[in-house]
Amino acid sequence: MASGAAGGQPVTRKRPEQTCLFGDPQQRAPRQHDRPEAAALYEVLRALRNHPAVAWAERQNSGAFRTPEGQFVRFGWKGCSDVIGQLRDGRLLAVECKAPKGRLSPEQQQFLDTVNQAGGCAFVARNCADVHQKLSANASAPLLSLKAENFLNDSERIQSE
Repeated sequence: MASGAAGGQPVTRKRPEQTCLFGDPQQRAPRQHDRPEAAALYEVLRALRNHPAVAWAERQNSGAFRTPEGQFVRFGWKGCSDVIGQLRDGRLLAVECKAPKGRLSPEQQQFLDTVNQAGGCAFVARNCADVHQKLSANASAPLLSLKAENFLNDSERIQSE
């Protein structure tokens, strides 16, 4: 509320009603649970953003929906992790957040495996303790060294052969 010009009476500004982008919100099915995976995602994302080894971490939305006109729209890709980021050493970070009883889909497991095999850091986290444990264990993982002197040494080795 703001003060009006005359007599200091409070002025109430009414916000315009927002229209729903994806159909009538009254027709949606009520939630059947208390969203434990959303709670895990919130906790994990906060832990990642405050961890000293993480340069940045953001929520990666993926999924699909049908518009009121019947058009099917997909965003992201199947198996993509809930959180994508980068470690301070330059490696890709991918974290799949799961509720205490949640399980990975085969596509999610494949994505995590692909990131790890390529030298990134990918894991499943259910809470902030998982984040700290996985990042601490991953800090000692061997890194792919892409320093210029390694390329020079390789080219010298190739020329000498």
